[in-house]
Amino acid sequence: MRQVVMHGPGNVRVEDREDPKIIEPTDAIIRLAATCICGSDLWPYRGAEPVDHQVMGHEYVGVVEEIGPEVRTVEVGDFVVGSFWASDNTCEICQAGYQAYCVHRVLMGTLGTQSELARIPLADGTLVATPGMPDPELIPSLMAASDVLGTGWFAAVAAEVGSGKTVAVVGDGAVGLLGILAAKQLGAERIIAFSRHADRQALAKEFGATDIVEERGEEGVTRVKELTGSLGAHSVIEAVGTQEAMMQAIHSTRAGGHVGFVGVSHDVAIPGDELFMAGVHLHGGPAPVRQYLPELVQLIWDRKINPGRVFDLTLPLARAAEGYQAMDKRTAIKVLLTV
Repeated sequence: MRQVVMHGPGNVRVEDREDPKIIEPTDAIIRLAATCICGSDLWPYRGAEPVDHQVMGHEYVGVVEEIGPEVRTVEVGDFVVGSFWASDNTCEICQAGYQAYCVHRVLMGTLGTQSELARIPLADGTLVATPGMPDPELIPSLMAASDVLGTGWFAAVAAEVGSGKTVAVVGDGAVGLLGILAAKQLGAERIIAFSRHADRQALAKEFGATDIVEERGEEGVTRVKELTGSLGAHSVIEAVGTQEAMMQAIHSTRAGGHVGFVGVSHDVAIPGDELFMAGVHLHGGPAPVRQYLPELVQLIWDRKINPGRVFDLTLPLARAAEGYQAMDKRTAIKVLLTV
């Protein structure tokens, strides 16, 4: 099969690799219909994380080709969506809704899903079958559900988004934009999007943003305070992972409000005195996407949401290196790779 391998920072290649095989009786093998490049893939691409001949990708949709003898909930021929964490969905942590912390979890990025085939561990607890074979136009949205939609949804839930609330979203990448979509679905009255890019601003408004703030840092905080009668937002989504973004999120939140943080943290350190005096709730981390997949798949299937709009560049798998370049240069929000 063909698979994307990152040899080092900025060095992405598509190589012939051995087809995956069933290893554990709970495994499934899927043939991907599509895969994609994640913003988190840019950290090693830019040299911010070590990388050496690493298979890439953790988002996936496709058709089940083979199942292990203990797989019960999906069958050969099913079209499936899975989370970027494989989980058994039965342990106490999973049952509490935190499948990203499953006691048997497997990070799909270690197996690589920017490929033609993929082995999915813990298939019963990880994969969700769609009601039937999807129309081609639904595949980008189902692809989004595998990570960025589920992550944006978790961020909104963690930030206690709800009816009548004002929400601010730090980050205008795919996760931030889908956090806006989630906030709208969850009943937010006002959604403030931080963005300096016209194309992303337009998509933010399409997803439900009511206000755009181009300022960053403390200037951005000041603007949010101006828009909220000096109080700050009830709920703030942090979808970047940098020190500036985290502090901007905390400072934009009113006393008693909630921050949902899902940006992959890099060198973030919250000063204790600032946290103590902020009076805000913090909740986040790797998203338990599996918790939300059944609901999200149904919303997509019923065409009530269209999260696939975040894919503004589609390339064949063989041109994955171009996709990485486009996202690195911010000429694309998120790249869909066809298989």
